[in-house]
Amino acid sequence: MNNLKLIAFDLDGTLTQHKTPLSPQHRDILFKLKEKHMLVMAGAGQAQRIFKQMNEFPIDIIGNYGMQYARYNNETKKLETVYDITEKCNRAECEKRVTFLRGKYGFTDFAGDNVEYHPSGCITFPLLGTKAKQEDKLKFDPDRSKRRAFYNEVKELFYEYNVFVGGSSSFDMAPIPYNKYYALDKYCTEKGLSHNEVVFVGDDYGIGGNDESVYKSDFNFIKIDDYTQFKDKIKHLL
Repeated sequence: MNNLKLIAFDLDGTLTQHKTPLSPQHRDILFKLKEKHMLVMAGAGQAQRIFKQMNEFPIDIIGNYGMQYARYNNETKKLETVYDITEKCNRAECEKRVTFLRGKYGFTDFAGDNVEYHPSGCITFPLLGTKAKQEDKLKFDPDRSKRRAFYNEVKELFYEYNVFVGGSSSFDMAPIPYNKYYALDKYCTEKGLSHNEVVFVGDDYGIGGNDESVYKSDFNFIKIDDYTQFKDKIKHLL
């Protein structure tokens, strides 16, 4: 990677624990990397939420699998939305499909809503419901084996979405063509970068992971299996 120009990052599980703030140690590492390379965050969630979780680190952020892009303004020190795409969702059809899957696989006892709908048009199928207790979600499927057992069927039913084994107890879905590969490829085109000038750093590269599309592509990829080892994994870039 001698011609490296851009480093793209996932956040949860890569730089931080799930939904926890960016640590001062990892923030310092990002500043050091920024001295030599362009940096961008390629996230599954909304750009402003990611920006807040990163304690407003000065970085451009691709959100919602490429449906959203926000640029950091060095003068105002704010994140400014460049575009924010929304897609329509057939809620009645989604409810029907999720209810079918719950009945077939025994997830009929849940707390809160059957499906979570996001403003972008992305949806979440929360197996334990939208109001499940955090401790129940964390212990539900830590190795993802329960969800991967019928992941292919979820993909077939939700054929108009890219489906991910998301969080600790859910399936996340983004309208096709949106995924992290699509998002990063579009960003590179806009910046005039070739794929071999880019490296992606992520943890969720397994079957159904939201980094899988990048991992299986021609982009360089650094695997993070424990976010606390982030510095060791990227030390050759410093």
